[in-house]
Amino acid sequence: MGRAFEVRRASKEKRSGAMSKLFPKLLKVITMAAKEGGDDPHMNSTLRSAIQNAKAKNVPKDNIEKAIKRAAAKDVENYELVNYEAKAPHGVLVYVECATDNTTRTVANVKAYFNKAGGQVVPNGSIEFMFDRKATFEIEKSEGLDIEELELELIDAGLDEIEQDEDGVIRMYADYTSFGTLQAALEEKNIEVATSGLKRFSTAPIHLNEEQTLEIEKLLDKIEDDDDIQQVFTNIE
Repeated sequence: MGRAFEVRRASKEKRSGAMSKLFPKLLKVITMAAKEGGDDPHMNSTLRSAIQNAKAKNVPKDNIEKAIKRAAAKDVENYELVNYEAKAPHGVLVYVECATDNTTRTVANVKAYFNKAGGQVVPNGSIEFMFDRKATFEIEKSEGLDIEELELELIDAGLDEIEQDEDGVIRMYADYTSFGTLQAALEEKNIEVATSGLKRFSTAPIHLNEEQTLEIEKLLDKIEDDDDIQQVFTNIE
């Protein structure tokens, strides 16, 4: 979704206490990462990133450790990563990323959310080209950190853009293929990353009025409440 809309959504979640709904999803990502690449975060960069993101949302340490151990359990679910593309009212495009152990259930639910809202799921590839996939990193500004100097130092690692908001949070963006090299460069500089991941940003964002925004947010709330849904992106400014 557009960066401005994404920040507003995050602010709303924080105010409403909705962040707790993210716990199961964050823990699922940890289990998937540990199962795929091993349970040592020092050797598994994907797991290391998943743990960082969980800690940033105040997921208890015990829960994180249990999620890692669960990866070795014989009865652990085999999750499949699937994506869905859809069109919602008011020209809104929606890209949905899922991790599910039952694709039949997930696709039925996703279709139902959009149909009830007057939208529809469309064939994969219909709108994906309308989004740029980016590696994103957030760090807290520390004393003595020169953003312009840091930008120059990280260009060779794939950094495309760096910005700082009024709260002092520094956000970095790179092509998704540069996630690993940029993560390694930050670690080499002993810069602590608060959150990181892969996100999709609209190449042609649109603006909605307040009434339209509230209508779409209701749809997004229903989608994001689904345990199978990991991330949702739109073309809203």
